[in-house]
Amino acid sequence: MARIALDHLAHSYKISPQSPDEFALREINHRWDQGGAYALLGPSGCGKTTLLNIISGLVRPTRGRVRFDDLDVTDLPTEARNIAQVFQFPVVYDTMTVRENLAFPLKNRHVPRDRTAQRVEEIARLLDLTRVLDRKASNLTADMKQKISLGRGLVRPDVAAILFDEPLTVIDPHLKWQLRSTLKEIHRALDITMIYVTHDQTEALTFADKVVVMHDGAVVQTGTPDELFERPAHTFVGHFIGSPGMNILPCRVEGATAFIGNEVIALQRLYRTLADGERVELGIRPEFVRLGPKGSGLPVRVRRIDDIGRARIARVEMGERSLVASVPDGISIEGSEAALALDLRQVHIYANGHLVSGEPLGGYGA
Repeated sequence: MARIALDHLAHSYKISPQSPDEFALREINHRWDQGGAYALLGPSGCGKTTLLNIISGLVRPTRGRVRFDDLDVTDLPTEARNIAQVFQFPVVYDTMTVRENLAFPLKNRHVPRDRTAQRVEEIARLLDLTRVLDRKASNLTADMKQKISLGRGLVRPDVAAILFDEPLTVIDPHLKWQLRSTLKEIHRALDITMIYVTHDQTEALTFADKVVVMHDGAVVQTGTPDELFERPAHTFVGHFIGSPGMNILPCRVEGATAFIGNEVIALQRLYRTLADGERVELGIRPEFVRLGPKGSGLPVRVRRIDDIGRARIARVEMGERSLVASVPDGISIEGSEAALALDLRQVHIYANGHLVSGEPLGGYGA
């Protein structure tokens, strides 16, 4: 078991990087506590797999150090780090039985047979593999093979951490929820650090206690699923987390007032004067924007209303700007003219993509 710390870590695939743009992974200072369930979340190419490979020892960072507890492992090979890694595609020995696959890491470490057999049975129960223990792996489905791959990482009781690199990519959609639930149950049963790389927000938010959101080689926010949803620290987080994502609208802010085109929005916090040249934006999630009849709020034009099963959402335009709003039950809009009501407690102001806190106004907090 281990606490994993990243100290001024950065990586470039160029021999002599000269500028920040030449780094695939920009400087990161971060710590994963022992026993936590974490996710690295971001789109393809954002640096999350590079970071995972640095932690595992497959890639040596250009700058900075990696520490497991108080041990500097930056220059140690993968086999000396005592970690397990589960990849997108199941890594199993098809000619072996499931039992032999699970036992293989222990056999390599000369663990006594009785202890190996006991541990294999324990892990097989956790992964619901008991009934296929004596079947050849070659005859099993992709999700079963991924369970074997996972089991081979879990079977070593002394492993410092388990790293998952998009482990459910090849799994049928209707089985993904089941495997995510299995991973959560295993994490509760075994006090072990788990780091899960994915581009899928549903996987990240349902698996992890804390999510590290990455964008363009940098960590833009680390937090619980609730923190990422309720208070995105960066416009990318607001856009990437949620379905649909946060409305991000260019605006002008003066004190406690925001101006979106000709529309005026009274804010509940007081903001500093934002310097000329800063990109100022207002962010609010569709869940906190309600569509209503014309004259009941900010005027908009309705493009369409979609029924997504659990709710109705409206695609609207405020001047030249597009927004997404929720449609309350019982609301019916005639024609294309309508209005929006904003929950002002859920309005966020961003400068150059980063959240600006502001100061409490009139007794309101944030």
